[in-house]
Amino acid sequence: MPSFYNYQGVQMDTTPYLVNDAGLGLRRPLLNQIVGSPPADVGFYEVAPENWITIGGKSGKQFRSMTERFDFVCHGLSLSLGSTDPLDETFVIEVKRFLSEHGIKLYSEHLSYCSKGGHLYDLMPIPFTGEAVTHVATRIKRVQDILEQRIAIENVSYYAAPGQEMDEIDFFNAVVNEADCNVLLDINNIYVNSVNHGYDADAFLKAIPAHRIAYAHIAGHYVEAEDFLIDTHGADIIDPVWKLLGKAYELFGVFPTLLERDFNLPPLVELLKEVNTIKTIQGDWRIQHERKSA
Repeated sequence: MPSFYNYQGVQMDTTPYLVNDAGLGLRRPLLNQIVGSPPADVGFYEVAPENWITIGGKSGKQFRSMTERFDFVCHGLSLSLGSTDPLDETFVIEVKRFLSEHGIKLYSEHLSYCSKGGHLYDLMPIPFTGEAVTHVATRIKRVQDILEQRIAIENVSYYAAPGQEMDEIDFFNAVVNEADCNVLLDINNIYVNSVNHGYDADAFLKAIPAHRIAYAHIAGHYVEAEDFLIDTHGADIIDPVWKLLGKAYELFGVFPTLLERDFNLPPLVELLKEVNTIKTIQGDWRIQHERKSA
């Protein structure tokens, strides 16, 4: 597949084997249906390696049949990059074997931590400080050394910013630059944080290093109050988030974008409607780009 360039002529760091298309998170309740009748509109799938590394039997065989036929990415849940606990290098080695076994070229994780002397079962915010930049970038580089490839780091939702010394976007970009890693751009997280912390979502988006974008997430959230949103991945995507995705394509060109839905799973046909909305927005950008280029 040729390299992908955005509308400004900047080479994107898009995962080379992924089409610039729409993807879907593969959840186990959907496995039988998808294996039996793979949706034509899904360009790639994403799984959390923690949920599949140890799976055998029928589900393991079904998963293997999927990775043999379709493009996959891995999105980790438990690496705890921001933690002061020792990095779980044994787990990273297991991930490396899993990626190799299934021909999966990309592993992503959250810019957060989820352990402190044991797992916390939640994604906690890393303090936006220079010391934290160095700490987490060092851990990311170690993971990349073990995997022998770059990983992608996701901008996360957060509800408090303890010890904040810099803005979220400056912290995020400093980590990406120092770690020399890629970006998993979460569109919904930008929107949720912009409401909860009162910043301009468009300005945040414009500051993302475009050449580092590997792929993107888009998801729904829960409205607790007008000024307090909770990132749940358990609801339909709302119009402002769709518009922000369109803005991202306007700024950076089309990149692979995956629909995240983790609970309150609707029928697959409903999920595919949102996958198709991603494809429609991608198609609209391509049409506009062709008109500008004509």
